[in-house]
Amino acid sequence: MDETGIRLRIAPELRLFLPASRRHEWHDLACDGTSSLGHLVESLGIPLTEVGPMTAVGPMTAAGSGVESSYQPGPGDVVEVVAIPRPQPMGGHGARFLLDVHLGTLARRLRLLGVDTAYHNDMDDPALVVQANAERRVLLTQDRGLLRRRALWLGAYVRGSRAEEQLRDLLERFEPPLLPWTRCTACNGELSEVAKSEVERDLPDGTRRGIDAYGRCLDCGQVYWRGAHSDHLERIVAEAMRLTS
Repeated sequence: MDETGIRLRIAPELRLFLPASRRHEWHDLACDGTSSLGHLVESLGIPLTEVGPMTAVGPMTAAGSGVESSYQPGPGDVVEVVAIPRPQPMGGHGARFLLDVHLGTLARRLRLLGVDTAYHNDMDDPALVVQANAERRVLLTQDRGLLRRRALWLGAYVRGSRAEEQLRDLLERFEPPLLPWTRCTACNGELSEVAKSEVERDLPDGTRRGIDAYGRCLDCGQVYWRGAHSDHLERIVAEAMRLTS
């Protein structure tokens, strides 16, 4: 390394954010004397929401000194850039989420598991940030630009292209408490048991004859029962409970 530059060591878990041609361990960068460590990490394509506690070794630091993203590295500094620890500490905040427009299937699965999950299919990025901040929800997305918005209080990149992979990633990262079958998958409202006599006039004939147990969303009024797709949903719930047990 040029002693006038800075060297970053990128953890394997973070290299997926690097361009395919540059997914190597060590990155040598010029030292301009003004850029923060956070700016340098983001310039490589890594969202700071995915970075854990960093340490630096250099002429002006003790070996293994912890440094913040605001730290201005100097010539000769070597910085360890590691992934956010799993499970991720929430600092006293509960695991409440807001998902962007591209994660609708994941939103429904989280609600199925009883996780407080807000989702809109028509909300733009600035509005997402406003809601996440106001309600102290973790904003989940695969949009790195959205995660780099300075106003955002807390976000997370969702790994995986399929809903199964995305759900596993979220459960491993945040370990949210699971209360399956307690939330409306349509609106996130809480479900309450309801007598069959109160809803039977709105039920299909086959359902009315064969099923006696029902739930209703306290917010939107949607009625739920164990039907033709229950086996598939049961498998999703069982796998999630296994992962978090």
